[in-house]
Amino acid sequence: MRGETVIWGAVIAVILYSSWRVILPFLEPVFFGLLIAYLLYPLHERIKTLVGCRNSALLLSSVFLLLVGAGTFKLLLISARLMASFSGSLRDLLNWILSLPLPEDLGVFLINLKEEAAAKIADYLSGMAFSLPLYIIQLIVFFLTIYYGLAHSEGIIKTIKDMLPEKNRTLGEEILQSINRTLSALVRAWLLLNVAKGVLMTTGYLVFGVSDLYTAIVAGFLTFAFSFVPLFEGWMIWLAAAIYFVINGMYLRAIGISLYGIFLVSPLPDYTIRPMLVARDAQLDETLVFIGMVGGTWAMGLKGIIVGPIVLNVLLVLMKEWKRLTKLSHRPSSSPQGPFLHPPS
Repeated sequence: MRGETVIWGAVIAVILYSSWRVILPFLEPVFFGLLIAYLLYPLHERIKTLVGCRNSALLLSSVFLLLVGAGTFKLLLISARLMASFSGSLRDLLNWILSLPLPEDLGVFLINLKEEAAAKIADYLSGMAFSLPLYIIQLIVFFLTIYYGLAHSEGIIKTIKDMLPEKNRTLGEEILQSINRTLSALVRAWLLLNVAKGVLMTTGYLVFGVSDLYTAIVAGFLTFAFSFVPLFEGWMIWLAAAIYFVINGMYLRAIGISLYGIFLVSPLPDYTIRPMLVARDAQLDETLVFIGMVGGTWAMGLKGIIVGPIVLNVLLVLMKEWKRLTKLSHRPSSSPQGPFLHPPS
């Protein structure tokens, strides 16, 4: 019997390890797909009464896929154009410097710098081109995760509740409530902050004269949309404006839009205002939320900004339960344990 248990344990371990290796390349699109499904769930509950559960899931996931896909493709095109323009401007600048009477060593250094810069930019652009197939596959996985997460939401919720052990069901329900409360606070804070960042980015584009009103509104919308994806955040939008100013020789404006973006758009508000909003809604300490976001991002990458605060909140719940059990174990029993406990008559 023991040998059979060992064999089955080894088989299960191999299956779990193989499954993990299969899922690992798509872990982030699956994670963020489930997160978006959670975000869209209240809207899905309303729409499914009109068109049905599967049609509602297909509609919401398709609309979100189109928005994310179109926005990402547009941003990639903008980034490619900016890199190509920056490469040309840098080459012209280095050629002009090389035309000046310079020491021989400095001239050799600038020639090597010119060649290395051109090679790096070419590698970056080719890397973007070759990564498109992988990105498309991840986008498909992202779409399917949102769809199945919404279409089978009731079954997923029921399965999670059924998996709770009967002996510690109260603790399990408390942990689920803690996760739901923290995740809801993160989503609300993310939404409110991203709307504000989009408005501020539009205002910054107009104040610093980056573009006209239409392009500024587009920049604000892209800031709002890509702030939901930690890989992009809002910093890419103000960075594009700063690069545009540098290319055109407007260095003070480049510094101005950069400082404006850092302090009001990203990344500073992500690690100051967002923890305060989450802490208020989730009834947590601001420092704990900040440590969860920063530490989670360092430990787990993009997912950590969501997983970190949730894990620390669950840890608090477990510590409170452990403290309660410790108090119960040290509490003296009120039941009589022998004749010496009875007062003398």
